[in-house]
Amino acid sequence: MQKPPQDQVPTLQQVWDSVEELWPAALAESWDAVGPVTGRPEREVRRILFAVDPTEAVVEDAVEQGTDLLITHHPLLLRGVNAVAADGFKGRVVHRLIESGCALLTAHTNGDSAIGGVSDVLIRSLGVEDAEPLTAAADGLPGEGLGRVGDLPRSMSLAEFSERVFTLLPSVAGGVRVAGDPDGLVRRIAVCGGAGDSLFDEVRASGADVYVTADLRHHPASEAREAAQGGHPYLVDVSHFASEWLWLGDAAGALHRSLADQGFSPEVAVSGVNTDPWDFILVP
Repeated sequence: MQKPPQDQVPTLQQVWDSVEELWPAALAESWDAVGPVTGRPEREVRRILFAVDPTEAVVEDAVEQGTDLLITHHPLLLRGVNAVAADGFKGRVVHRLIESGCALLTAHTNGDSAIGGVSDVLIRSLGVEDAEPLTAAADGLPGEGLGRVGDLPRSMSLAEFSERVFTLLPSVAGGVRVAGDPDGLVRRIAVCGGAGDSLFDEVRASGADVYVTADLRHHPASEAREAAQGGHPYLVDVSHFASEWLWLGDAAGALHRSLADQGFSPEVAVSGVNTDPWDFILVP
């Protein structure tokens, strides 16, 4: 088969189509809002930027870089709105994007559930090569679904594993919190990028020794530890932003390859803006 000529410029619609192939909207949870937010389908796309959050700082950075399409993991407009006037930050973001000719697209829980998605990248980065979803996607292909679980090549102490998590993730004020015996051995690892305390039943059913996720609230975490009676699964609580940031590089690479296969060669990059909301922490 003859390869298409390189250096063609894709339209926004063509990039949207590639995104849909990689992270199908059908994989999104029913409450989610994914897909295009702003942008004209016929516009040419020469530069694409990935980020976790569509904050004003991220959008300003994207505009200053001459970005044609900003792809974020988290939605800007998750819930219904009646207006996007620029007297609030979401309205300002919408106006800045449109006035600057920068389109916005969201790949949220579809980016979580897809093969090669957020949790796939997280567990693979921790050293687990063969993982399966904690909960399968409805009508999805094998391997699709929320969370991942699999085995490390060797057992290690919880302290050593937690250090691996800490070293892997970007630096944030909250650091990494751990519940469990530092000397306890772990090998079977469960993860869920982003907030994952709704998956405790699936984690226990998977036989995981430790669960890595974000935003663990007091009561679900306390009840999980009580149920474990000091044993497995241990808990490793990380930054929501940090747990999902790892995916951006893989996602950018996947989209670049998809477009290159069609003869397109836009620049695809990852935002350097840290959107973790916390600035500092006080500890004893």
